[in-house]
Amino acid sequence: MTTELAIKEDHAPAVTERSEYEFLTFRVRKQLFGVPVLAVQDVLGPQKLATIPLARPEIAGVLNLRGRIVTAINVRQRLGLKSPPDTPQMNVVVELNNELYSLIVDAVGEVLGLSQDAFESNPSTLDPKWREFSAGIYRLKNELLVILDVASLINVGGKKDDK
Repeated sequence: MTTELAIKEDHAPAVTERSEYEFLTFRVRKQLFGVPVLAVQDVLGPQKLATIPLARPEIAGVLNLRGRIVTAINVRQRLGLKSPPDTPQMNVVVELNNELYSLIVDAVGEVLGLSQDAFESNPSTLDPKWREFSAGIYRLKNELLVILDVASLINVGGKKDDK
């Protein structure tokens, strides 16, 4: 039997009995990132956001999604990248601990099914800021896919849990 990554309740990768794992891919700048497809609730186009006074810079605001308030996180800013003005953005809505969060990204790609055998730990050359939010990587044919740990990315108020 082959083991593979699976989603724990907090949407962080864990080991289970599967040979393929699915990720929703998206781009921030030109870098390809992925999140476990099981964490994704919705994908939305540009949304009107209500700002939150005194919020941390990576909190872009909140949006209303079918009557639920969703905190929007600017992934570019969270990863330490500068945002160009007036860039069209997409929203990847994820759920963590029964709360919805929107990850604001540049473009949404496809769902990729990837083998557990190809999953690698973060390379030492990966930006230290990105390593904080990365569960690992996949080396695709022409580029690197960085798998984001949704719980760490959303934890904007504290440190990464060491569970």
